[in-house]
Amino acid sequence: MIGLLKRKSAWVGALFTGLAIAASLDVGAALAAQPQPWQMGLQPAATDIHQEIRWFESFTLMIVTVITLFVLALLVYVMVKFNSKANPVPSKTSHNTMIEVAWTVVPVMILVIIAIPSFRLLYRQLEIPPADMTVKATGYQWYWGYEYPDLKDAKGNPVSFDSVMIADDARTDPIKQPRMLAVDNNLVVPVGKIVRVQVTAADVIHALAVPSFGIKVDGYPGRLNQTWFRANVTGIFYGQCSELCGKDHAAMPIAVQVVTQDQYNAWSAAAAKSLTEAQKVLAAMIEADEKKTAVAAR
Repeated sequence: MIGLLKRKSAWVGALFTGLAIAASLDVGAALAAQPQPWQMGLQPAATDIHQEIRWFESFTLMIVTVITLFVLALLVYVMVKFNSKANPVPSKTSHNTMIEVAWTVVPVMILVIIAIPSFRLLYRQLEIPPADMTVKATGYQWYWGYEYPDLKDAKGNPVSFDSVMIADDARTDPIKQPRMLAVDNNLVVPVGKIVRVQVTAADVIHALAVPSFGIKVDGYPGRLNQTWFRANVTGIFYGQCSELCGKDHAAMPIAVQVVTQDQYNAWSAAAAKSLTEAQKVLAAMIEADEKKTAVAAR
């Protein structure tokens, strides 16, 4: 059973990874992962970790479904077989060694089967591999501040900026600027690179969560937590503060823009001088690449 579980996990992971790599080679396949109306299930996976989370969720749901149907069948059987009309003289049996052993051993085996992939996934989430870059995220009431320790401006200071939600009356494109999720400054990272995210807070407890990356970590004032991700596809991936932090808790979205390495290099070079100019450069490159992709697809 465990061998079959491992083979299935590897096959599903390889399938999703192949699809993600194929999509990352096409700028036109860029995603914009966000909650959808009446959505059931998790958001599309943009990282290997979230692919494993999606598989584990489906795997545990299958086990829960089987257990639920089994218990339901037992209840129906007992109601039909042992009701007062069908069984007027009840049995006085009080013990059954086989059943007592079974209802002890079987749950333990089920928990072991669940624990093996669970511990493996938890280890992969918490064990941070050597990072290609580091980003520091600081939660404020009620917006996020981002800092690139490895990216310096003209004065030798790390490039940093605030990311504030765009108000409804300030949105110019309801498609590209989804309500309660779009921000004025996206966190920009390159595709296929390991990004270490250091998380803290300046006032109260906040939590940085991006569902498509499979990450969620609390930020505490005076304390530094960290997590990591490696995006397999380009696009904009949205998240929200997931720790109740005051009256505008819902106005703390997170927008991570995953771009190609060339686009990131151009953005970072411009951001060292002017963040506004960097946004223009990045937007122009993305638009140019989309046009090239559209022409090539004809």
